Amino acid sequence: MTRSGGARRLSHLGRLGALGQLRQPLSPEEQRRQLYERQSYRLQQYLSAKPNFDPSRLSEYTAATGWHVDDYEQDLMPESPGAPWPDGSFQAARQVLQNYTFPPPDLITGIFTPDTPLEERVMVLRGRFLLFTFWFGVKVSRVVDEIRDLPGGGQEAVWGYSYQTLEGHYEMGQIDFTIHKVLDTGRVTLRIHAVSRTGHIPNLIYRIGFRVFGRYLQRRFAYSSMRRLKEQVGDMLREGRLTPPPSQTPVQPAQPGDLPPQVEQHLDEQTGSHLSEDRQSSPADQAEKS
Repeated sequence: MTRSGGARRLSHLGRLGALGQLRQPLSPEEQRRQLYERQSYRLQQYLSAKPNFDPSRLSEYTAATGWHVDDYEQDLMPESPGAPWPDGSFQAARQVLQNYTFPPPDLITGIFTPDTPLEERVMVLRGRFLLFTFWFGVKVSRVVDEIRDLPGGGQEAVWGYSYQTLEGHYEMGQIDFTIHKVLDTGRVTLRIHAVSRTGHIPNLIYRIGFRVFGRYLQRRFAYSSMRRLKEQVGDMLREGRLTPPPSQTPVQPAQPGDLPPQVEQHLDEQTGSHLSEDRQSSPADQAEKS
């Protein structure tokens, strides 16, 4: 080996060593800090965001005007007639809805701030589509907790909420999640009502993809969410608890300071190598390739 060749070899190895040092894994504390900073930044971006449609015209959004209107219903374990039991399926389903643990994690993951009142909650959700990942914001617009008169007589207890898509979302519209108990019979159901249409998608490939697969993904979200909620409610009733386990929570609360281990695990699995991405980019206007 010549002297110059040896120097080049050592120089090359030195560069590899430097790269190896740069790629050393972050400590758990540093990962938690970066995860929290990254997700907090996304949440802050959406706190002042507006709906990407006109909610005051919601009654005008019908199939005739180019909107999708979908209704789904899932029976849950019935209760005895009368007001909802404090430890029955109605209250268990309410907890699942409030904690947003029912979405299928292969489609939706994300975070929210737990100390924000539900009626003011903003969530940053991470949606998966084919090989791509999209961050988008939604905001709870209404919370329902009331006794309603039924058309055929009798009454039902209803609890639930609606959320609306925010600026930057690839869809426009509102979705309602409600739990119903017929007081005369004890029947308990989950209902999902959604009004939606595709929003502005500047990227041609994404636009074509959403046009082809969008409806399939919407239906898959609804049916998977109903199935997961029913399963979680059943598990909670059998085990005598009213809080879904962290392992079933695809959308996790974001706490100030260090994130709980289960939150870090969920976010770490979802963000992967994107931790070092420029935090100054606008999550509302871009999609990240996973």
